[in-house]
Amino acid sequence: MTNLITTTWLGNMKFESTNPSGHNLFIDAGPENDGHGEGYRPKALMLSALAGCSGLDVASLIKKMKLDVADFRIDIEANLTNEHPKIYDKVVMHFHFYGANLNEKKLQRAVDLSEETYCGVMEMFRKFSELTIQTHFHQK
Repeated sequence: MTNLITTTWLGNMKFESTNPSGHNLFIDAGPENDGHGEGYRPKALMLSALAGCSGLDVASLIKKMKLDVADFRIDIEANLTNEHPKIYDKVVMHFHFYGANLNEKKLQRAVDLSEETYCGVMEMFRKFSELTIQTHFHQK
């Protein structure tokens, strides 16, 4: 399967990028790099893609396993190297689950399945960074 993404320059440092879903997004540099901050930063967008990919896996598994989860979020800490090309060499993903009746064992299994089997973006990140996964349970 091939995806086609078209990214069009809108002037200065701003671009508009298509997506196979039909939703477009804007990419722009910050003022420190002559942009206006009117869009996503490319490297940060990669982290959102990582969280989104794994988040979709886990949300699907929560539904399939009929787990009681009030809320969940993914925080990512990523270290950007100083030398060019600047890359994320260390990435830590924090999965936070909230609820009164969390099944910690099954939720951990959902995270593990995303990490080990389903999340292609996570597998891509492993090619260039040290990836660490941490799971946090917050019983309400």
